[in-house]
This record gives sequence, C-alpha cells and structure tokens, in this order.
Amino acid sequence: MKYIIIVLSAAVICVLIFAAVKLIRRKFYNLIDRRIERFQSELIEKQVNEIQNMYRQVRGWRHDYRNHIQNMKILLSEDNYTQLDGYLDELAEDLNTVDTVIKTGNIMADAVLNSKLNVAEKLDIKTTVKVQIPENIPLTDVELCAVLGNLLDNAAEACQKLEVEERFLRVYISKLKGQFYISVQNAAGKVNKISGVYRSTKEGEHGYGLFRIDRIAKKYGGYVNRQNEEGVFATEIMLPLSS
Repeated sequence: MKYIIIVLSAAVICVLIFAAVKLIRRKFYNLIDRRIERFQSELIEKQVNEIQNMYRQVRGWRHDYRNHIQNMKILLSEDNYTQLDGYLDELAEDLNTVDTVIKTGNIMADAVLNSKLNVAEKLDIKTTVKVQIPENIPLTDVELCAVLGNLLDNAAEACQKLEVEERFLRVYISKLKGQFYISVQNAAGKVNKISGVYRSTKEGEHGYGLFRIDRIAKKYGGYVNRQNEEGVFATEIMLPLSS
C-alpha cells in the first residue's frame, strides 16, 4: 500500500511538473509573440514613414515642374544654350534622387526596397541590386515587408558602424530552383554569434527581427542561412513557391 502511494505521488508530481513546464513554455511564447507583434508594428510604421518621405520628394519635384518648364523656355528664348544645358543637368541629377529605382512588379517589395535603398544612399552605402519577385510567393504583404525590412535595416546598421569607403550592400532576389530566393550581403565589422547562432549586436531588448525572419521561413517550410567572413555578412533565405 505504501509503495502504491509513493508511485501515485511520484506520478502526480511528474504530471504537475509537466503541466507547469507546459504553462511556462506557453507563457514564454506568448510573451515573445507579443514583443514580436510590437516590434513588427514599429517596423512597419518606420517603413511607412520612409515611404511617405520618398513620395513627398516626388510630389515636391512635380510641384516645381511648371516652374522648371517656364525657366527653360526663358533660357531658350534668350538663346542661352549653355545655361540651359547646365540647368537640364541639374534637373536630371535631382530627378535621379526621387525616381523609383526598383520596379519588381510587387507593390510591397517596390515600396520597401526603394525606401530602404533611399536611406542607404543617404548613408553613402554602395548598393548593387537585382530583384525579380515571382508572382506566386507564399508570403503575405506584411510578412514580405517584415523580411525585407529587417534584412535591409540590419545591413544598413552594420554598414553605419564602418568607414564610408568600406560600406556596401548587395541584394539579389529571384526564383531559384523552384524556390523564392533572397540574398543580402553587406559590409560588417563585429558579429555576435553564440553557440552557432547569430544574435543582434544592439544593446537592450533587440533581436526580434532575426527571430521573426526565422519563424516566417519555418512557417513556409523554408530555411535561413547566415554566414560571415572577414568584413562581410550574408543572409540567404529559400522559401518554396506556391503551386
């Protein structure tokens, strides 16, 4: 009888421990989910602000369009071709700063990529970009925004820590072997890697961007590969395309 009581007590204790661990685990993931949701909301708000700034530049240039035409007509009527040529060069350079450089066919990708590359240009980061977004990607617009935004924000922040002449960013996105392939390479100094896992180098409560990317890749049966060599950090993401 005593033996049975001991066994039953041990069983009850095991059940309670299991239930407690399960509860703690659930609360932990709920906490992480809430923090990721907050982080994602802040990220999207930041990107919306960047896109709005870019569009304000475009609207500002269009607003001045009539004035530019009038000034050129005056120079033309005065046969002042030398000044007119210089004026046109200035306009061409100004237009390059507000023109949409990347046109992928995906509105969300266009918005995020152009806003981030506009920021990179202001930080004197040399960029090389080749992007083609397949039509049947599995990601929602919010998820695509989160993945691209996090990757490019992290790349820009890593470049900022380096001398201007060392900064570079390479982005390649396309269909590869039936997969949605994303590759981002950037100049990097110190990296934080613990037990084979890359961590954010920011101080405080950070790292949700990396966690968010990993969870999205896992959700769609894809994978994330991160590597670093001297002066270079690279992230590759492969996601199966929808049939």
